[in-house]
Amino acid sequence: MKRARFDLARLLDDQSIGMEAGVLDADHLSLKLWLRLLACSTQVETEIRRRLRERFGISLPRFDYLAQLHRHPEGLRMNTLSRFLMVTGGSVTGLTDELEKDGLVARDDDPEDRRSYVVRLTAPGRQAFERMAHEHEAWVIELFGGLEGAQKQSMYELLGRLRVQLSRAAEPSLSPKESS
Repeated sequence: MKRARFDLARLLDDQSIGMEAGVLDADHLSLKLWLRLLACSTQVETEIRRRLRERFGISLPRFDYLAQLHRHPEGLRMNTLSRFLMVTGGSVTGLTDELEKDGLVARDDDPEDRRSYVVRLTAPGRQAFERMAHEHEAWVIELFGGLEGAQKQSMYELLGRLRVQLSRAAEPSLSPKESS
């Protein structure tokens, strides 16, 4: 028995279909998959940004910053935080200034390097983040709620395989001399 083909274009209006609007049946499946992944990621991110802004008056970059510090209670050097967040040092400095002013983080001299600072959550910052994180988790669960557990697990594993393949593809190729 042949399964009916999933027809996204019939289920979404022109405004909702977004990045996949120009996809043709003749397009390579890898291209279609890339556009679908990008569309899903963008939709989830847009909704999370909206909810964080409306509910807590906070941006997604600020939330991500606080999440990194929450995972590292001992604090992080600003350059490490910049690498974890994949943003410039200037961006981290600006966020740190704002969050320190709000009393959510503290910046201390790094005892191992006098030119560096270690940033950590304050007690009020930890409490505020934990409240936001609890709701954030509920939102993500809600957004993925239309999928069954097995479907989520399968997607998770397949995307993990994709991550490995992408990491391998990004590794520099060995020169002919190095490979022999």
